[in-house]
Amino acid sequence: MKTIVYVCPFVPAEWIAAHGLRPRRLLLDSSKGSSPAGITSGVCPFARAFVNRVSGESEADAVVVTTVCDQMRRAAELIARDSALRAFLMNVPTTWQTAAAQKLYIAEVRRLGGFMVRLGGKAPSAQELAEVMREYDAARSAVRAARGQLSSRQYSEAIAVFNRDGAPPAASLRSGREARGVPLALLGGPLLASQFVIFDFVERAGGYIALDATETGERTMPSPFDRRLLRDNPLVELTNAYFGSIPDAFRRPNSQLYIWLRKEIGKRGVRGIIFQRYLWCDTWHAEVQRIREWAQMPLLDLDVGDEDAEDRTASRIQSFLAMLK
Repeated sequence: MKTIVYVCPFVPAEWIAAHGLRPRRLLLDSSKGSSPAGITSGVCPFARAFVNRVSGESEADAVVVTTVCDQMRRAAELIARDSALRAFLMNVPTTWQTAAAQKLYIAEVRRLGGFMVRLGGKAPSAQELAEVMREYDAARSAVRAARGQLSSRQYSEAIAVFNRDGAPPAASLRSGREARGVPLALLGGPLLASQFVIFDFVERAGGYIALDATETGERTMPSPFDRRLLRDNPLVELTNAYFGSIPDAFRRPNSQLYIWLRKEIGKRGVRGIIFQRYLWCDTWHAEVQRIREWAQMPLLDLDVGDEDAEDRTASRIQSFLAMLK
């Protein structure tokens, strides 16, 4: 079975799987220095890690990149030029509340379908797509149901495993320690695999991540499918669950992000926010002060560069938790 890799949450895994291909949303490792595709230091660490990983990818047949980020759009050009993988650039509209934007997203999903057929996939019937969507919806429900049974790091890792494999293995849903200490929200863009150590730093300092609102966390899980719409028009419902429900800072307006955060922060008793952002990410950088003023609670602006040492991150988190106790 051919494999398609990607990192953006707005790429619908069910659409890929319904075409008889394997969707694999990558969890990237930290990658310094120069990549085979020519990215060097001084750019977003996540974009560089993505290009490095894809340029050396031997188990995938194609990669999907989206337009939600300028640096990732540039990464798509480098991959198309220098990688052996076939690359597909998917346009995701910044605006989302208009019928025109929704039609454009559906058109892009259909265009992705044509790309997958040329790659060797088979266009699914509505019934076949609906069946795949039910399977993914059930798997996501299992992940969501396990939240109270896992440590905060285990829960976020279970989400990453589901994103990668389409189903959470039983081992990832094992019981964790009872959450104790100061409840915090972790907010921002995607985490690299090495950055999951933030969960451990928070725990050692006397807190826990009650809400993982990063791009690799629960914030970007699509909403549960409406069973009636799933039966009547599965492609439209797939669009609703992804394009219509996932909140993010790049969207205009990005009111969804604040509505979702207000609900989840209140539900989980969050007392402080760790705002994780890459130094080169203008989108999230622009939200720091607005989030600080909106949340009316302590916020740690954890800016991440190329050479960030773990001891610096741990020290800043420790100081932040000491202030909250």
